[in-house]
Amino acid sequence: MLNTPVALIIFNRPDLTKTVFQKIREAKPKTLLVIADGPRNPEESVKCEQARAVVEQVDWDCHLIKNYSEVNLGCKRRVSSGLNWVFSEVEEAIILEDDCVPAKSFFNFCETLLNHYRYNPQIMMISGDNFQKGHKRTPYSYYFSKYFHVWGWASWRRAWKYYDIKLENWLEDKHSGFVESIFKDPYECQYWTTILDSVFNESIDTWDYQWLYSCWKQQGLSIIPETNLISNIGFGEEASHTCGESPWSRLPVVEILQIKHPPIIQVNQRADRYTFDYHYGGKIIRESNSLIFKAKAEIKRLAKFLKPHIKI
Repeated sequence: MLNTPVALIIFNRPDLTKTVFQKIREAKPKTLLVIADGPRNPEESVKCEQARAVVEQVDWDCHLIKNYSEVNLGCKRRVSSGLNWVFSEVEEAIILEDDCVPAKSFFNFCETLLNHYRYNPQIMMISGDNFQKGHKRTPYSYYFSKYFHVWGWASWRRAWKYYDIKLENWLEDKHSGFVESIFKDPYECQYWTTILDSVFNESIDTWDYQWLYSCWKQQGLSIIPETNLISNIGFGEEASHTCGESPWSRLPVVEILQIKHPPIIQVNQRADRYTFDYHYGGKIIRESNSLIFKAKAEIKRLAKFLKPHIKI
């Protein structure tokens, strides 16, 4: 049985919930905490009830604890308040959403590293996601990153206590060089400044960018597995944010059966550069800016050439 508590976040997708719940059932956690949002309309209430009914199928020795909202709070408030509740109940947890299907070894990977880095404040979380598309980054079982992927992850109360849903100090940080202290690439700086502005202005109904910000504020790092341990099956019309086609949908998983720890804690810059370029779209941003720069230069050159020939 799995000693580490598992938190499952559900809403209105019973079929996806069944798939993820089956993986949890195989792991047999001693404690299962379930977070559920309420329906947005009467028609949706049936699906919400069906999703909640799935977790009633616990058939192993398990302490099942539920935190259900009868009204719809939305992604930002429901997930954040749910995780506040989780870490008020337990010191550490493995967290899955209803569309994040874990590899079998994901649970052992998280439990082992939760134990290994429990008292190291530099490590803020363990992710199950690897977005390197098969590129090998290390001879070890995982590497360290400044990015925090949450399609299946684990953390401690000691880290979550820094979570800042409102980005209270963002305006001050924005003008103090905070982002530049995290990212040396100007394109990354601009990208994350724009994202955090949108979160601060409440243009985005989400909870996870605030987690990145909170971890960066603590100069924290995440652990990324050398192979992908989570497959997101939730891309589609019913998704809150992962709509449409995506190269990150249903990524294959590769088990990590024996964990080999790296000897030093150091950000893998090459992996993080790839993550920004291909997962967050940095490569497209660079190329677009290059084209704009070239176009401006050409316009300036033509204007200089044509000016003597234009009579006013």
